[in-house]
Amino acid sequence: MQRWAGRVAMVTGASSGIGAAITKELVKNGLKVIGMARRVENIEALSASLQSAAGQLYPVKADLTRENEVCSVFRWVKSNLGGVDVLVNSAGVASANSLIDGPVEKWKHILELNILGQSLCTKEAIQSMNERGVNDGHIVNINSMQKHACAHIRISKYGIRFTQDVAERNPCSLSPGTVRTDLPEASGLTDPYQDNPYLEPQDVADAVVYVLGTRPHVQVSELIIRPMGETRI
Repeated sequence: MQRWAGRVAMVTGASSGIGAAITKELVKNGLKVIGMARRVENIEALSASLQSAAGQLYPVKADLTRENEVCSVFRWVKSNLGGVDVLVNSAGVASANSLIDGPVEKWKHILELNILGQSLCTKEAIQSMNERGVNDGHIVNINSMQKHACAHIRISKYGIRFTQDVAERNPCSLSPGTVRTDLPEASGLTDPYQDNPYLEPQDVADAVVYVLGTRPHVQVSELIIRPMGETRI
C-alpha cells in the first residue's frame, strides 16, 4: 500500500457500515480520502477519530441521486486535491419489496442510487484520471454475492458492467456474502443474521486493501468473500 500514500481516494456511502470501514482503512494507510454520504455528521465523527492516522479524511455531504451534487464534489476535489486516483463505489440501498409487489417509486430510488449514481461517480472519476494522465488508478465496486445466483430487483448493484473504458482503470467487482450492517433494518428486510454466519464491514475493508495492495502488474478483476459456513445467498 506504500505506493498509494498521499494519493486521493473517494468512497461513497462512507457514513456507516462497509463504506465507513473502507474509509477508515484507507486513511490509516496514508491516503487522502473524500468520504461522501448524506449523513456527513457520521463521517465528521469518523474524521475526528482519525486525527493521528497517516492519511486524511475529507467529509463531504452529497446525495448520489442528484447529479449536480456529485459533480460539485468532483469539482471541489479537482480544485483542492488535484483529482481522484481511487474510487470505491460502496453506497447502496435495498428493498424488502419484490418485482411483483414493489412500488415503482422504490424501484426508481434503487436504480437511481445503485446504478445511475454509481455510474456517474465512475464517469467523473475516469475523466479525472484521464485529465491528469493517471494510468494506475483503481475503481472498486462493492457488489453483491447474489449476482452470482440470480437476477432480482434486490441485486440492482449488478446493473453496473465494466465497459472497455472502465476496464482500462483496473476495475474490481468485490462481491461479499452476508455482511452485518444496518442496511437490512433500514430497508425493512428480515433479519439476515439470525442463525446465519456473516462478515463484518472490516472484512470487506481488508479485501479492498488487498486489491489496492497488489503489485502494479496485478489486476484483481473479481473477488468473492463469504463467511465460513454460509450456505444461502
